[in-house]
Amino acid sequence: MSIGIDQIGFFTPNKYVDMVELAEARNVDPNKYLIGIGQKRMSLADSTQDAVSMGINGTLRYLDNIDSAKVGLLVFGTESSVDQSKSASLFVKKALNLAPEVRTFEVKEACFGLTAGIMIARDFVRAHPDQTALVIGSDIARYGVATAGEVTQGAGSISLLISSSPRILDLNDGHSAWSDDINDFWRPNDSAVAMVDGKYSTQVYLDFFKHTFAAYKEQKGWNTQDFSSIVYHLPFTKMGKKANDLAIAGESPEVAEKLVKAFEASKQLSMEVGNIYTGSLYLSLLSLLERGELEPNSLIGLFSYGSGAMAEFYSGNLVDGYQDQLNPRGDQALLDRRKHVTIPEYETIFNAALANPTDGEVLTSDEETGVWYFAGTQNHIRQYRQK
Repeated sequence: MSIGIDQIGFFTPNKYVDMVELAEARNVDPNKYLIGIGQKRMSLADSTQDAVSMGINGTLRYLDNIDSAKVGLLVFGTESSVDQSKSASLFVKKALNLAPEVRTFEVKEACFGLTAGIMIARDFVRAHPDQTALVIGSDIARYGVATAGEVTQGAGSISLLISSSPRILDLNDGHSAWSDDINDFWRPNDSAVAMVDGKYSTQVYLDFFKHTFAAYKEQKGWNTQDFSSIVYHLPFTKMGKKANDLAIAGESPEVAEKLVKAFEASKQLSMEVGNIYTGSLYLSLLSLLERGELEPNSLIGLFSYGSGAMAEFYSGNLVDGYQDQLNPRGDQALLDRRKHVTIPEYETIFNAALANPTDGEVLTSDEETGVWYFAGTQNHIRQYRQK
């Protein structure tokens, strides 16, 4: 049975910070951010955008193209949860007017959350081939103003529809996983910003990639040359480049050129948006699909990593006609509509968003018409509205 990705929806908030301006404000050579980190801009979420609202908006990008009555499962992967008990998916389900019979919950394992949701959805669709599953990854990456991790912040969501008749990517059976209890990145309950050991996290990421990539190739009996491309979790694009360099080490010039070219296409959206945690790998996939040169049935490898740490490598084959399910002009328009903010404006917006609004305070959004946003709390109940 074919099971895979049928639709992809992307959303990012309507403000961005320029990395050259940020570098200059921090007295850093801009090339450290542009080349050393590999980022150009980062999206900025204000107080009215959170994981829930972005998840709704990402799903709305394709909701009119599917049969909502067939959705039997909704999984929300995030490390930017808005409630210690209630699932973010329930807010989304209500906003999308999905049926009460839909099974829905939230999952967490750092940036691995969306991949975990996909694996759950794949098993669900295998058992219920006449139904589909929505899987959302939505996050705001926050490390704090003037911190070492500041340049690797961002905000956005990716929403996927998993079905037994996928029109984008047919997922292959099998996977390789690797996990360990380590402290390379975490966010305590009493902190609105993450804590990270950047150099250690990068090394763990690369070690986990080597483990899972080698194990997957052995499991499937494949070689590196069999992959048309490999996409990576991209908290910043230079990290993915380091993993791709490991993948092509010792390969022929032709294979290396093919995978380098594919990686260059896959990093373009992340360079503009920044780190979106659970959605980062799939933003990389979307960028590859929209900006790469791939033939039908091309084999794409996917490396997912969540700090703490959990990694998985799996793959899929492109479905003939996949381009018809994409909306590159719409995705570019989403980026183009963002407003440039100065560094002082960014700092004010960022710090204001760290604090919860006073209960009863009504928040207003400067987003475009039709965009969902967080409007504050009433009797400590979160309110979501459409502009």
